Amino acid sequence: MTGMVTIIMVFSIPIIAIVTSHLQKQTKLKGKMLLDEIELEKLKNQNFLIETEKMRLEIEKMKLNDLPRHDKIV
Repeated sequence: MTGMVTIIMVFSIPIIAIVTSHLQKQTKLKGKMLLDEIELEKLKNQNFLIETEKMRLEIEKMKLNDLPRHDKIV
């Protein structure tokens, strides 16, 4: 009986180490993935702001072009 317990104890330690290592790797990958998602959201936000500013400038330009021209009043 004690031999069976000893064998189980000897084999359970490496199995626990393998499982723990796997869980740690998964956690690190999830953390890296979250950082990548945050960076992507920052880039999306920056792109949105740039596009919004570009559209605002285009609208301003269109308004200026549509103003009636009073070049010569003679």
